[in-house]
Amino acid sequence: MSRSGADLALLLLAGFRTLADRAGAELAERGYEDVRSVHDFALHSILSGADSASELAHRMSVTRQAAAKTIAALEERDFVERQPDPADRRRTRLHVTERGLAMMRQGEAVFDELREQWEAQVGAASVAALEEALRSLVGDRAIRLGSPGWGARGPDAE
Repeated sequence: MSRSGADLALLLLAGFRTLADRAGAELAERGYEDVRSVHDFALHSILSGADSASELAHRMSVTRQAAAKTIAALEERDFVERQPDPADRRRTRLHVTERGLAMMRQGEAVFDELREQWEAQVGAASVAALEEALRSLVGDRAIRLGSPGWGARGPDAE
């Protein structure tokens, strides 16, 4: 059966959605209700230095308003807090809370478990081959969540 490039793109998207949806459901079971992929992306960006709404917007390639909404959602869930800047008390900086760090650790564990499930289903060699093929096609540095504009960058992005 001949498949198109669009079929490949949809399969890749479906693979991502499957993992993200299952991870979200499992995190909810573990006490982290309403966690979305964007929350994890934002937390990674904050940990790598995006300590304001403007900087988070830049790093995530979204509007400042979208970044502010994400920050509000993260604050509501106690994943981030604003702290005074030690160098300039007039300014506040975003800080990932211990609850945010704990959720990220749980998320990593969930994704490891989901990988193990895929390996049990199709074999560890098949998952490793898929991963290697994708790495060959998009590069090792294709997505670095803390990098500015990670969502819009190509394989040569810094």
